[in-house]
Amino acid sequence: MSLVMKFGGSSVADAERMRQVAHLARSAASQGALVVLSAAGRTTDALLVAARHAESGRIEEALAGRHALQRAHRALAEALFPEGIPSGLQQALADLDGELDLLLRGVALLQECSPRSRDAIASVGERFSTRILAAFLGAPWVDARKVLRTDATFGAAQPQPEALRTLAREHLAPHLHPGSLAVTQGFIGATSEGLTTTLGRGGSDYSASLFGAALEASEIQIWTDVEGVLTCDPRVVPGAQAIPELSFAEAAELAAFGAKVLHPATLEPAVAAGIPVTVRHTLRPEGCFTTITAHPGTGRPATALACRGPVTVLTVTSSRMLNQSGFLARLFEVFRHHRTSVDLVATAEVSVSLTVDADAPLDRLRADLEAFARVEVAEDRAIVALVGERLKATPGVTGRAFGALGDLNVEMISMGANEINLSLVVRHDEAPEALRRLHAAFFEEAP
Repeated sequence: MSLVMKFGGSSVADAERMRQVAHLARSAASQGALVVLSAAGRTTDALLVAARHAESGRIEEALAGRHALQRAHRALAEALFPEGIPSGLQQALADLDGELDLLLRGVALLQECSPRSRDAIASVGERFSTRILAAFLGAPWVDARKVLRTDATFGAAQPQPEALRTLAREHLAPHLHPGSLAVTQGFIGATSEGLTTTLGRGGSDYSASLFGAALEASEIQIWTDVEGVLTCDPRVVPGAQAIPELSFAEAAELAAFGAKVLHPATLEPAVAAGIPVTVRHTLRPEGCFTTITAHPGTGRPATALACRGPVTVLTVTSSRMLNQSGFLARLFEVFRHHRTSVDLVATAEVSVSLTVDADAPLDRLRADLEAFARVEVAEDRAIVALVGERLKATPGVTGRAFGALGDLNVEMISMGANEINLSLVVRHDEAPEALRRLHAAFFEEAP
């Protein structure tokens, strides 16, 4: 079975790193490897800035951004091909530059950048980077838009797995046999009408997982700038440790609660297909890495910590809750009406506390909720989540956590529905200290 290797923007930010990607890809060619690439460095950000300039009528600034991207990618190609850029690659880069020029001028003319136009502009970055790598590897370049079929929700397109499987067999599988490589893009897809779409920021990981499932790959490798998934954010806890094995459920929970390594949706296709996902460091391929499987077979009580914030806590109180059916349905209808996602929920006899993102429409939510209840709002909070498959089977976890936190005030506590996530709400400015204390208690001290 083939292998899928996804490399993020930091892995192809310059010629030296792209050479390293090429070395890793060639080392895996014996299995038949599909290389899925992000845009180089901060290219996508630069493209979106250019789109905003064009929409505002600042066409000269938009075109200056386009020229800067053209120069950067040409310089990258020149560094990889010191004896001269191959004519085929020169033409591909020129065509992409011309396409971007037309898109930006069209946006400037209308002074409107629709989601459809924004996706078309954003897709150019991945096509630049993959054209260069494919030429350097001497490998087939496959346009992901011929394979990753999506709906027309521009900016956050939903893949269509059945169509994707059929198209992968047609456009990808013929290139993937022992000793071969193929290069394609992450992040981008297309509708059945051929309109370019994107999966949303971080969607390259998702693309890799979708391609892996469609191809029934033996493994999906996510190559990044950390040695696997760590027990905590190393910027907060310098002693954070690499985790050798994770379950799919643990990884998804960590991603949802703030871990930066994986896109929250990445694992869904891999879970369904039963394909292991590994997270590896591009510059330290022989170092530590994390393998994510359905059943990791570990006996540890806790796996990792994650943090999400700032968030806002809403506490809704009403005596009408007492022995009354339908109150919670009415409560959550308010959040549905305002298209607001709720993360944590804790209930008492006459009150419900719940968390929402900091950018939730608080004034409108509060106005509707106060029609039938009293509402208290606490802003600048954070969710600190302790995640582990064996939390529910390990006595004393909650006591150990509260003992570690000591004088830090925990304002809300919730055990996830799957019982592998103990979530605590603290003040946002106290979250780093909470993470450090919990990490010391669960990962640095003897059980």
